[in-house]
Amino acid sequence: MNIALIAHDAKKELMVQFCIAYCGVLSRHSLCATGTTGKLVSEATGLEIQRFLGGSQGGDQQIAARIACNEVDLLLFFRDPLNPKPHEPNDMNLLRLCDMHNIPVATNIATAEVLIHGLERGDLDWRNILNPKD
Repeated sequence: MNIALIAHDAKKELMVQFCIAYCGVLSRHSLCATGTTGKLVSEATGLEIQRFLGGSQGGDQQIAARIACNEVDLLLFFRDPLNPKPHEPNDMNLLRLCDMHNIPVATNIATAEVLIHGLERGDLDWRNILNPKD
């Protein structure tokens, strides 16, 4: 599965801790992330992560393009609900695209844990049937 990781600044450390905790599961999948999030997670876990630009520089839009092309199977997007972001319309576009393409998405650690456990059990294998990889 192709898993995308995005975290607002206030949630980057939480994303790092989450990825450390679930490194074993994540290591069996292809990961991509926005710039700083990918760098921090990769440094902390040793996971191989395709890094895009920083979120405010268009990295979230690069991930959105992959979602639109059905090249992402799961999005972990740790959002900061307390501090509005100038690029918040991009955040809403990401969520809209996930809804359009039936991409499971978690915007907080509680939902991310449910999705990771489901991924580990095989609950998301339907994505492979829907979008077979060559």
